[in-house]
Amino acid sequence: MTPNAASRSAGPSGPSRRGFLASTALATAAVAGGVPLLSACGGSPSGSGGGSSAGKDAKKLLPTFVARNVVTPDIPAKNGSAAGFTGELDLATLKTSVPKKLGKGGEVTVMAPFWGSPPKDDNAYYRAMNDLIGVDVSWQNQDGNTYDQKLGAVLASSDVPDLVVIPSWNMGGKIPSAIIGKFADLGPHLSGDQVKAYPNLAAIPTDAWQRCIFGGKLRGLPLPAAYVTNIVPLYRKDLFDKEGYDVPRSADEFMALAKDITNARAKRWACLDMKWTAFNNFGVLSGGEKPLGWNLVDGKLVYRVETEAYLEALEWTRKLFAAGVVHPDALLGKSSATDPGPKFAAGEFLIYNQDISQWYSRSAEQATQNPDFRVWGMDIWGHDGGDPAPWATQPANLFAFVNKKASDSVIRDALAVANVTAAPYGTKEYMATNYGVEGTHYTVKDGVPAKTKQGNTDVLNTFTMIASPAPTIAHPDFPDVTRGMVEWQQRMGAFTKKSTFYGQQITEPTRYTNLSDNFEQLEDDIVRGRKKISDMQQAVSEWKSKGGDKLRDWYQKLLDDNGPAQS
Repeated sequence: MTPNAASRSAGPSGPSRRGFLASTALATAAVAGGVPLLSACGGSPSGSGGGSSAGKDAKKLLPTFVARNVVTPDIPAKNGSAAGFTGELDLATLKTSVPKKLGKGGEVTVMAPFWGSPPKDDNAYYRAMNDLIGVDVSWQNQDGNTYDQKLGAVLASSDVPDLVVIPSWNMGGKIPSAIIGKFADLGPHLSGDQVKAYPNLAAIPTDAWQRCIFGGKLRGLPLPAAYVTNIVPLYRKDLFDKEGYDVPRSADEFMALAKDITNARAKRWACLDMKWTAFNNFGVLSGGEKPLGWNLVDGKLVYRVETEAYLEALEWTRKLFAAGVVHPDALLGKSSATDPGPKFAAGEFLIYNQDISQWYSRSAEQATQNPDFRVWGMDIWGHDGGDPAPWATQPANLFAFVNKKASDSVIRDALAVANVTAAPYGTKEYMATNYGVEGTHYTVKDGVPAKTKQGNTDVLNTFTMIASPAPTIAHPDFPDVTRGMVEWQQRMGAFTKKSTFYGQQITEPTRYTNLSDNFEQLEDDIVRGRKKISDMQQAVSEWKSKGGDKLRDWYQKLLDDNGPAQS
């Protein structure tokens, strides 16, 4: 599946997307009779009554958006992009976004996925954050790689922490019904003007809040993301300039360039697997979140695998492999195809597609050892040389929920935590959340913050998982890269379309949970020449007969009852 990291690259790197994993440990009620579990307005835990975040009543649940002027970005957000900050950081001029502690000194337990080795409970970062917020946060960190298993067991028990973080890729199986049954309605505290008591939460974009409606209630706290596709065709601009290569503007131009670049004897190939970029170039509906794979076309709902664009994108990618312009590692599935840094730096291939965050990370890791190295992002081009037609991704994919049994004081303390962690870049609260304590966890030299050894131990993915500000890209050490990333999003955002179910929180009936599971492997087999396009056509035919057409009817009823997503 396409990775979907948030565009919040000013702080520590967020977790990579794991697959959608259904929990087998959860013993709560299943989706009864295949009725939808969705971001329902008036829907019950069983989904009876239907409804979605596109429904009229949903607007009453959403917090009032109040933009914050605490810090002005150097590059304001536009066309669904992140906001950009290019200037050096001056700790003396950091703004205050939370002038007084909102926490009342209570204790809040938090369970969240964690990648790496969790720090000791009583560390300097935790102490400083608890003091800043006025809440004693107690962490129950769980291995992010097996989080779905732990999550299912905890939600099936009676011992649920006060706050639980759940990524969308862990919302398979029975997890959505548990969210509705186990977690509190935050509407009385956040809907409408109620959110103004928490100004940093009020500044979170409405699209992200819309994703937080489960079972007719506002239940989640979001980590917003730019809805522009996060997959960028990255290329070695320094070598392009040296060799006089032009950035391609069509499928044919890319193929001609790829053949020109490739010289197997010299151990140079044009690219890695470009399937994700092909999907964008040919205007294929998003495959990361299943609802986004459906769109209304000429009055009929169509799934992405049924479209000509889908087959054309696969065929074009297959031709790249067949032409020998793809690095052999991608053909063989070697680790260097998933960790492209070293061979990309060595010039073994000049183009690959990955999350936009690698635009910065590739630049930073080569800055001292190869000062001439320069990575840049190609604009997405229409396959025929015309305008591109990429589709929007979801505006939030990670959420924190408050236990339904939590007292009012615990809920308010949890929101006090979220109001601090959602502080915008350029504030004291942002630096505390993302970098810790100055001198202990990080230092600043020439306007660039750098974590110390203790910072890399203590300040990892904990508080940053509870809520976050509007998407931000800020790399003061590489201002040109920051500007390049944001402006790329803005250019691509100008062409980005929102599909019929954009922004909605929908869980398909359990009988359809694994219906589309085999398509990704078949895609990879086709582009590598192990299968044929006709095999995909046969698979789509079987998909329809095994439930795809009935699933279409299910989505159509959802659409008839609630209307399309609101853009």
